[in-house]
Amino acid sequence: MKILCDIYKTASKDEMYLYLCRAKGFKSVPEALLKSFGEPILVTTMVLTEAKKLARADVIKVMADLTAPGFYLQMPPPKFPRADDCQ
Repeated sequence: MKILCDIYKTASKDEMYLYLCRAKGFKSVPEALLKSFGEPILVTTMVLTEAKKLARADVIKVMADLTAPGFYLQMPPPKFPRADDCQ
């Protein structure tokens, strides 16, 4: 399976990205999320496949979320290590 995906960033939060299926666009994104995300800025468009490697997201999970509910929100990484990461 292949999905043509648009990836947007926001100026309001570093390293937060919204992945959208090109065919569906913003139709599936809840209004509350769009408001909190702010003005979307297109970063890139790519074809996702099961073999594609993404820097900080599991491509299988992204593709599943693009199918239903219709978007994938990549949150910024934590600024500080979690307590269980220090063991």
